[in-house]
Amino acid sequence: MRSMRFRKVMLFASLMGAAFTACGKGEEATTAAGQEASAAATEAKTEMKTESKTTALTEAATQEAVDFDIPEGYHLVWHDEFEGTKLSEADWNYEEHEKGWVNNELQEYVPSEEYAFVKDGELVIQPVKVVDELGKKIYYSGRVNTQNKHDIKYGYIEARLKVPEGKGFLPAFWMMPQDEQYYGQWPKCGEIDIMEVLGNSTTMNYGTLHYGEPHKQNQGSYTLASGTFASDYHTFAIEWEPGVIRWFVDGNQYFETSDWFTAVEGEEEKPYPAPFNQPYHVILNVAVGGDWPGKPDDTTPFDERAQLRVDYVRMFQKDSYDENVTKPEKVMNFKEADASGNFISNGDFAEAEDLNDDVNWKFLQLMEGKGSAEIKDGEIVINTENFGTEEYSIQLVQPGMPMYKGKEYKFTFEAKADEDRRMKIAVTAPNVDWIRYLRERNVDLTKEWQTYEFVFPMEQADDDSARVEFNMGKQDSTATIHIRNVRLEVVE
Repeated sequence: MRSMRFRKVMLFASLMGAAFTACGKGEEATTAAGQEASAAATEAKTEMKTESKTTALTEAATQEAVDFDIPEGYHLVWHDEFEGTKLSEADWNYEEHEKGWVNNELQEYVPSEEYAFVKDGELVIQPVKVVDELGKKIYYSGRVNTQNKHDIKYGYIEARLKVPEGKGFLPAFWMMPQDEQYYGQWPKCGEIDIMEVLGNSTTMNYGTLHYGEPHKQNQGSYTLASGTFASDYHTFAIEWEPGVIRWFVDGNQYFETSDWFTAVEGEEEKPYPAPFNQPYHVILNVAVGGDWPGKPDDTTPFDERAQLRVDYVRMFQKDSYDENVTKPEKVMNFKEADASGNFISNGDFAEAEDLNDDVNWKFLQLMEGKGSAEIKDGEIVINTENFGTEEYSIQLVQPGMPMYKGKEYKFTFEAKADEDRRMKIAVTAPNVDWIRYLRERNVDLTKEWQTYEFVFPMEQADDDSARVEFNMGKQDSTATIHIRNVRLEVVE
């Protein structure tokens, strides 16, 4: 992975805005305000050239001096340092959406300066909780975008910000295309998530690409070595070129992908690099509750600690882009079974391996889960201090499992617990919308070793990146679990 290089310059920048329509995340279209950008100076016609085509765009051009780092090889397209006294509606739109609009979120997005405002040189998005006379909790928040005012097709897009901290918060810095109908509604239109940090897990950022249909996603993550994304400001960015998108935190690249497509179900795929070959706009918001972050609880603050604070948003582009790109041929790297036919590595726990890396076994603590895992004496021992809010809050996984369409598989292991309790197992598809090849199964553990066996058919397309999961969270028990002799094999 590489670090992004910058150059320090004083320049005069032309700030540009191009008009398109909206795209919505979820089954409904975004109903964000589509106000046309007003010219701050004389309008001009400028040609934006790439090596494959030339597109004429109408620009609203303003000359101003700026003094900050410019990515090497780029020029400034637009930026907002939030130095005024209120959010510029020449640059931003307030969005309005009802509770539950997408992802079972609890907040209502209200177009008001109460929930998205400029203060002390920053954009602040402030979630609010109100308790009515019947004791019902009502949540409000802000969501703003640059749709129809500052849209960009390819470039380096960056924001410096600090996220909220608290269970149930999901702040986001992300991008959606301007014309939803060009390729179709989500996920066909595509989505680029630059920053998503769970409010109760503020050391990890997720960068994700959504596309399809059927819906698929490519995701990377970045974990801070010290501090949190809520305690300090950090920069989040993508470098978007024809056929490749790279994700950065503080200038350090942590994820890259060229593998995507879009298609109407039952039809052929659109020409690559669709859907990521059209202008996109920036969105900033804080969601409250929903499928991923879960509900807020009594510990969730709704004061300044709930704020998403944005220091700046900047867009840069290169002078030209070659759009004559070919989709890389996807080479699947199927893991081979060992001599006994087992696809699981270190399934007998003979090696006391590192459980924090991405090789073989990995122990995860998520969504308030807290525990530890140790390999010793031919077994793995999982101790739980807090079972967390989700089944995957305490989790043992092994990725890279090969799944061949039409094959039948057998998943077996031995397990026990210090006290009678339950855990859940599954074989999942992280790169295929988290579908289940082996659906979740309850496993009732006793104090005695027992052997568990699950046979399942593989009915989906070949996948070289399936994942075996032992989920031990949210089971109302912290009893220690012991696992040994794990096998995943093809039934011949």
